[in-house]
Amino acid sequence: MDLHPQPQAGEATPWAFPAPERGALDNGVTVLRCHRPGQQVVAVEISLDAPLDAEPEGLDGVATIMVRAFSEGTDKHSAEEFAAELERCGATLDAAADHPGVRVSLEVPVSRLAKGLGLLADALRAPAFLDTEVERLVNNRLDEIPHEAANPGRRAAKQLSRELFPASLRMSRPRQGTAETVERIDAKAVRAFYDAHVRPATATAVVVGDLTDVDLDALLAETLGAWTGNTAPARPVPPITADDTGRVVIVDRPGAVQTQLLIGRIGADRHDRVWPAQVLGTYCLGGTLTSRLDRVLREEKGYTYGVRAFGQVLRSSDPATPGGATGAAMLAISGSVDTESTGPALEDLWTVLRTLAAEGLTDAERDVAVQNLVGVAPLKYETAASVADTLADQVEQHLPDDFQAQLYARLAETGTVEATAAAVNAFPVDRLVTVLVGDAARIKDPVTALGIGEVTVVTG
Repeated sequence: MDLHPQPQAGEATPWAFPAPERGALDNGVTVLRCHRPGQQVVAVEISLDAPLDAEPEGLDGVATIMVRAFSEGTDKHSAEEFAAELERCGATLDAAADHPGVRVSLEVPVSRLAKGLGLLADALRAPAFLDTEVERLVNNRLDEIPHEAANPGRRAAKQLSRELFPASLRMSRPRQGTAETVERIDAKAVRAFYDAHVRPATATAVVVGDLTDVDLDALLAETLGAWTGNTAPARPVPPITADDTGRVVIVDRPGAVQTQLLIGRIGADRHDRVWPAQVLGTYCLGGTLTSRLDRVLREEKGYTYGVRAFGQVLRSSDPATPGGATGAAMLAISGSVDTESTGPALEDLWTVLRTLAAEGLTDAERDVAVQNLVGVAPLKYETAASVADTLADQVEQHLPDDFQAQLYARLAETGTVEATAAAVNAFPVDRLVTVLVGDAARIKDPVTALGIGEVTVVTG
């Protein structure tokens, strides 16, 4: 029997996060383009300076209704016609509103890029905002709210935001609004928010894909370049303040067989020099199945299917504004345990944090984390959409275009001691707000006995 010779590995080639080229359209739209040979599906991300804190008082959720209405008809197409046109060119169009602003995402085969960009431009330039469509979207949103309230993870996140931030700050309230605010939204309110905040002067378009033989300048000029609007500058953003006094809040769910855990505080964002070490230390603590929290709570004790620690940027400001770059990230630990294990699981979790502060991370933990974070980057950014999404994140957070590339270099250079210090500072045992969604009658006393903070119960 003849055997084929074993294939030999090729020589490894260096990888770096793709560097975009910057430009601008005549109407003020900033353009970042990134040629990715072989990526026949082009990803386009539009970042709009329409943050949630710009929503009028009492109309929380109007930004969400607005972005959902972008694909519900334009001055050229009805909602049904617009959907059909997207389908004909094999494109998908999505939009979302969050604290930094509004994002509109398009994915389309490069052979249909001209058509896709035209539909995207129509959605931004001349959305219909018909009374009937907005009313339908409002009703859909109202239907979603009870389901979100029934979801323990969503309920915990809502309560943590309410605990951390003052009521005057938009971050203290649900991103997509409450039933009381959403039911006040109509087409007039959506149009007013659009007119005030959606404009080319403060928009950025990120285009990523195989742009071989594509005259992108001409395509953008004919589509997004035809968009007009007021030229007002970006609005100033209010400072982020938070109260992370150590305490426990139980959202009572009588009869619940599990307890949802969400433990958090506010920490440094990507502008802070500690960010790479914070990313690395947080990953060692709870970024994967082999991290400390999972090793103890899942593998050794069997309390949970998994516990994760993470950092999520909430909002950043422009370094060029007075006061320089300011911002904040949510630093959190999340997971779920069975009701009877709530007290013991929290006790062991706090033991992990105290041991981390006393003994530090090991070099082996640091090395595995670096390998996982840096080593998987070429796979993580294999698609055009993943590259475009990260570039748009950098735009929203006022970061330089080479931030992601520099981050990987800095992660590889971060030592064990630095990562330990960042993790300990990110999760100090006496400055954590703990939200538990579960049966208060069964978990309050065991949790109170731990002495990790004053315990209060709210209904849920």
